[in-house]
Amino acid sequence: MKRWIDHYCRLLELAMVLALACMVVLVFGNVVLRYAFNSGITLSEEVSRWLFVWMTFLGAIVALKEHGHLGSDMLVSRLGPLGKRICLGLGQALMLYATWLLLSGSWQQARINLDVEAPVTGLSTAIFYGSGVVFALSSGVLLLGQLWRTVSGALGDDELVMVQESEDLAQVESLHIGEATPLNSQTFGGAKPR
Repeated sequence: MKRWIDHYCRLLELAMVLALACMVVLVFGNVVLRYAFNSGITLSEEVSRWLFVWMTFLGAIVALKEHGHLGSDMLVSRLGPLGKRICLGLGQALMLYATWLLLSGSWQQARINLDVEAPVTGLSTAIFYGSGVVFALSSGVLLLGQLWRTVSGALGDDELVMVQESEDLAQVESLHIGEATPLNSQTFGGAKPR
């Protein structure tokens, strides 16, 4: 199962790269055409906006899989293994509920707007709301798998806190882990400091 999820997330990463490249071409091309030739790409703004929304939701799926979302572990990190497991399971259950709300709302909006055409492209605006459906289904599967691992005891004690306090703090901690010696025992220019 893990292999399928890894391949799926690789596919999502490729889709995000293509979406970003398309956005750059559309927006930059539109700017050049506006200022140089007094014309433009009519669908540039609408398609770029849709691609940005899709890219954001797809990126959130990949971040969920890699536990890349930021959070606060001030309380949970001080608990024992059982307390951490209970808090993680509770958090995952709440995320599943929020995912269900997002799925039901996005699905309803997609159905309501199925026959509504976008003003420039003429495509169905359900495509826009479909990003929420894809996100909710994908993240729901990921969260169910993570919840199962939490409840079944398959997670080790070091995996029970799945958030990062801050990106900068994580980088600083990774640098300090690589530093095994304190500053006063380092050698400078071949000689020890006095």
